[in-house]
Amino acid sequence: MTTKEIHLELLLGKQVLDSNGKAIGRIEEVRAQQQGEEWLVEEYLIGYAAILERLSAWTIGLRILHLLGARKIYGGYTVPWDKLDLTNPDKPRLRCSLEELKSLSPEVQNVDETSANSGKNE
Repeated sequence: MTTKEIHLELLLGKQVLDSNGKAIGRIEEVRAQQQGEEWLVEEYLIGYAAILERLSAWTIGLRILHLLGARKIYGGYTVPWDKLDLTNPDKPRLRCSLEELKSLSPEVQNVDETSANSGKNE
């Protein structure tokens, strides 16, 4: 198997295209695991929800978005390392359909409801 090194800092923020050339979001985080002296990429987080995931800031992030006037936030995707074509690192492309990817948030998040419910004691 051929391995290729890519500077991850150059991938962050790159727009990812699906197999039809439609933009699905930007690479916001890369998850990797150390194996010996190397780090191997396991998955990429793509889309707006990935920003909140990266910052571990779902609750406060949704409240801030609500204050800024957002009413809904659409999720992002978790893309396994082998499902992202990095042949051209400037234009990453999916090697699968969107339906095959794991969603970061299973549904569209309603900012109003999530913000209101996050302050309640259970």
